[in-house]
Amino acid sequence: MADNSVLTYTGRTSLADSSIFDSKVTETSKDNLLNEPTLYVEEEMPQVETRVVLVQEAGKQEELIKALKEIKVPFVKMESVEEYESLDSPEFENVFIVMDFQDPVFTELYKTDCRVIGPPVVLNCAQKGEPLPFSCRPLYCTSMMNLVLCFTGFRKKEELVRLVTLVHHMGGVIRKDFNSKVTHLVANCTQGEKFRIAVSLGTPIMKPEWIYRAWERRNEQDFCASADDFRNEFKVPPFQDCILSFLGFSDEEKTNMEEMTEMQGGSYLEVGDERCTHLIVEESTVKELPFEPSKKLYVVKQEWFWGSIQMDARAGETMYLYEKANTPELKKSVSLLSLSTPNSNRKRRRLKETLAQLSRETDLSPFPPHTPKSCTKSSKNSTPVPSKQSARWQVAKELYQTESNYVNILATIIQLFQVPLEEEGQRGGPILAPEEIKTIFGSIPDIFDVHTKIKDDLEDLIANWDESKSIGDIFLKYAKDLVKTYPPFVNFFEMSKETIIKCEKQKPRFHAFLKINQAKPECGRQSLVELLIRPVQRLPSVALLLNDLKKHTAEENPDKDTLEKAIGSLKEVMTHINEDKRKTEAQKQIFDVVYEVDGCPANLLSSHRSLIQRVETISLGEHPCDRGEQVTLFLFNDCLEIARKRHKVIGTFRSPHGQTRPPASLKHIHLMPLSQIKKVLDIRETEDCHNAFALLVRPPTEQANVLLSFQMTSEELPKENWLKMLCRHVANTICKADAENLIYTADPETFEVNTKDMDSTLSRASRAIKKTSKRVTRAFSFSKTPRRVLRRALMTSQSSVEGRSPLSNDKHVMSRMSSTSSLAGIPSPSLVTLPSFFERRSHTLSRSTTHLI
Repeated sequence: MADNSVLTYTGRTSLADSSIFDSKVTETSKDNLLNEPTLYVEEEMPQVETRVVLVQEAGKQEELIKALKEIKVPFVKMESVEEYESLDSPEFENVFIVMDFQDPVFTELYKTDCRVIGPPVVLNCAQKGEPLPFSCRPLYCTSMMNLVLCFTGFRKKEELVRLVTLVHHMGGVIRKDFNSKVTHLVANCTQGEKFRIAVSLGTPIMKPEWIYRAWERRNEQDFCASADDFRNEFKVPPFQDCILSFLGFSDEEKTNMEEMTEMQGGSYLEVGDERCTHLIVEESTVKELPFEPSKKLYVVKQEWFWGSIQMDARAGETMYLYEKANTPELKKSVSLLSLSTPNSNRKRRRLKETLAQLSRETDLSPFPPHTPKSCTKSSKNSTPVPSKQSARWQVAKELYQTESNYVNILATIIQLFQVPLEEEGQRGGPILAPEEIKTIFGSIPDIFDVHTKIKDDLEDLIANWDESKSIGDIFLKYAKDLVKTYPPFVNFFEMSKETIIKCEKQKPRFHAFLKINQAKPECGRQSLVELLIRPVQRLPSVALLLNDLKKHTAEENPDKDTLEKAIGSLKEVMTHINEDKRKTEAQKQIFDVVYEVDGCPANLLSSHRSLIQRVETISLGEHPCDRGEQVTLFLFNDCLEIARKRHKVIGTFRSPHGQTRPPASLKHIHLMPLSQIKKVLDIRETEDCHNAFALLVRPPTEQANVLLSFQMTSEELPKENWLKMLCRHVANTICKADAENLIYTADPETFEVNTKDMDSTLSRASRAIKKTSKRVTRAFSFSKTPRRVLRRALMTSQSSVEGRSPLSNDKHVMSRMSSTSSLAGIPSPSLVTLPSFFERRSHTLSRSTTHLI
C-alpha cells in the first residue's frame, strides 16, 4: 500500500510548460471552448495537482526528498507496481521517479504511458529553483535539453533505436531530416547529403560515442553534453574513413602531412595504391600525373588538405579538384622568349621588350596589391618620368618603390592573417586565443598606418618631382610616430616568433591556416614569421637609402641638411629601440630570478629595477651562510639578492601561463639595498687566499658592522671588473660620484679571510658536522649539551688531522666559528627585512673595521 503519511504538501502545483488541458480535455474542440462561458469552463474543469511518486529505492534517498520539499511538490512512496492502482486518482497527475531506467518496474510504468523522470531532473530543478519540466517521454536527466539531433549513416536499426532512446532520456529532440534547426549531426560515415549540408552550415558532426559517453555521465548534476570540452572529444575528425596519398611534396613536407593525417583520424598509403580514397597533389611541382586515376579516387590540391584541417571538417572535394594547367598564356610567354626565330635582331628586340614588360610588372612589388581603398589611397596609374633621370631621382624612386612594397607586405599580414584570426563566429571555433593574436601581431596596425602616410607623401613627391623637393622633411615629420610604434614590436619580436612556433605545433588548425595562406600569391610563398621580420629590417634599410640619397644631392640643395637631420632622427629611433630592448630584456630576467630562487620576495619585481650581473661565489665566513656554501649574488641597479644553493630540491613550479618550470635550485637568504654597503674590500692575492672579496655592511638599525666574505668562482668575469661594477651601482644608489673611494684593498689576515682547503675532504666533513649540529640543536633546543659536544668533536677532528693539539688549535677554530657582526632588518616598501640570524661580531673585528667607515 502507498504510504500516504509522507504526503508533505497539499497546495496546488503543476508541471512546467504543462496544462490541465493536455490530459483531461483533449476531446473538447476549440470551437466548444470558445462558445462556452469562461465561468462554465472553470466550474467543469477539475483541479488537478501534480504529485511525485517515489518508486522503490527512490523513496530511500534523503537528498531526493529534500529537493522535492524545496520545490514544494507533494510526494508519496511506492514499493511495487501493484500499488499503482491505489495511487490512481482524478485529483492528482502522478509523476514517477525511478532510480534506474533499466529496472523492470520502469518497463511496466512505461507500458502504461506513465510519466517517468529520473532523480537528476528533480535535483537540477531544486538547484535552479525551477518547477519540474513537462515531458511525455521518460526523462532521466537534462544533459541534452534543447539539443536537436539528426542521424546519418546508420544501417543497423537496433543501434539507431538505442541511440534515439538515450537521447530522449537525456532531454534531446530527434529530427529525421536535416534542417537549419538541427544543432548536432550524429554521423556513422562521412558520406551523404546530410554530412555535406552539416559541413557547409558549420554544424558540429559527432560520433555515436558522444551519446553513449554522455549517458554514462547522466548522474552528474552540472554536466551538459554540448559543453565544448566534452563535445570536442567526440567530433568526427576531418579525415575519418579517408586513405590519403601525397604526390610532389618534399620528404619533410610529406612526413609532416602524414603525421597530420593520422592526427585528424585518417591513414595514408603510397601513391598508386588502389585502396587510397584521395591523392593530394602539389600543383606547383606536378605537371602530369604518373598514372590514370580511377573514378573512385579524388585527385585534389593540397589546399583541400589544409582547408579540411582548418575548418575541422572534411571539405567538399569538387572545389579543390586538381586539373592540368591551361597553358595558352604559358605558350605565348615562351614564344615571346623563343630563340629559334631566324631573325636574330628581331629575337633580341623581342627578348628586350619582354624583359622590359616583366620589369615594369614587378617593379613596384613582388606582392600583388592587397591593400584596400579604406586603408590607403589608390596609387596613381603612372609616375611621370623626367626627361633626364638624375641619380637623385633614381634613388628617390627606389625609396618609394621599397616603401610601397613594405606597405603591401604589412597589408598582407593584417588582412590575410590578423583579420581572419580575429573574426567572430569562425567555423570550428576560434583558431587562436585573443592574447595569442595580440602577442603575435603587436603594433603592426600602428606601423602600417605610419608607413601608409609616408608612402602617400613619397608618391605625391615622385608624381610632382622637382630636384628641390625635400625628402628628408617627410621622415622628420613622422619621426615621433616611428619612435612610438616600433619599439613595442621590435622588442617583443622574439616572443611573437616563439608564440607562432608554439601554436603551430600545438594547434593543427593554426598550422593548416598558415599553410593555406603561405600558398597564396599575396604571400609570395613566404611564412608568417618571414613576413613579420620585415619591420625589424625596414628602418636600417631606409637609413641606407637616405644616406645614398644624400650622396647624390648637391651641396646647394636645401634637402642636403634636411636629409642629414632625417638620417640622425632614424638613428635615434634605432638607438631608442636598442636601448628599450635592452631594458626590456633586463626586466624580463628579473622573472627568471624569482622563479629560480625559492622564497624570493615578490616585491623584487619593480618597473624601475633591472638585473645587472650574476656572480657565483663561495661563502668564506659564517655569514650570510655557512663557510663553504655555494652562494649566488644577483646585482640589480639598486639592491643585491643573496641566495645559496639548495641542499634538496623538491617539486616543480608553474609559470603564470601554466607551463611547468624546473624546480628552484637556489634558496633565498637576503635582499639587501645597495645603500647598506659601506665598503667593498678587495682582498689581496696570497698563497692561502685567491679571488676573494668582502662587503662591509651596516644596517641602519644596527650600530655594529657585518663582514660578508666570498670567493668568486665565475671564470668569465674578472674580480676587478666585478668590484668596479658593484661600486659604480652603489655610488649611483647613494648619489656619489667617486665610486673608486668605495673600494678598499685589504690583507686577508686583517679580516681573517682565507680560501685554504675550501674543497678539501676536511672542509666538506666540517660543513657536514656543522649542519648536523644545527639539526640536533633544533631537535633538542631544551639542552645545549649536544651543540657543545659536537663543537668539541669538530675541534678534535680538525686538530687531529692537521697534527695540532686541541689546545693549540682552540684559538684558531674559535676565531673561525665566531660571527662577524649582526645584521638587523630595515623596513622598506620595496625590500624585505634583513634576517635576524646574523650574530654580532667579536670586539676584535669591530676594532679592525672601525677606521674603514
